[in-house]
Amino acid sequence: MSNDNDQRIDYVEFTVKDIRRSRDFYGNAFGWTFTDYGPEYCEFNDGRLSGGFTTLGSVRSGGGPLVILYADDLPATVKRVEEAGGKIVRPIYGFPGGQRFHFADPDGYELAVYTEQGGAE
Repeated sequence: MSNDNDQRIDYVEFTVKDIRRSRDFYGNAFGWTFTDYGPEYCEFNDGRLSGGFTTLGSVRSGGGPLVILYADDLPATVKRVEEAGGKIVRPIYGFPGGQRFHFADPDGYELAVYTEQGGAE
C-alpha cells in the first residue's frame, strides 16, 4: 500500500532544552496546539504540519530542527540516499510509531526518514 506522502517532508522535530518553554512560546506566538507523549516528547500542530519538541538529544547551537521525510520502504530509501551521495549517520531503528534512520546530505545537513511500519514494542 503506497502512501501519498511517500518521499515528502512529513514532520519537523526540534531538540529543545525545555519543552514547556517551547510550548508556551509557539502556542502564544503562533497558536499551535500540542499533544504530550511524556516528559521528553511533545507533538505540535500548526494547523497544516505536525512536528515535535524533544529533549532527547543535544540542542544545536544556532538552532536547526530535524527535518523528517516519510517513506513507504526504508531499506530502499537508505540505498537511494547512499547512492545519491548521502551518509547514513544513524541506521534504521524502531521507535513507538514506526522506524526511522538519519542521514547527512552532501553538505552535512542531518535529516531523517521514517515509516509507520515496524515500530518498537
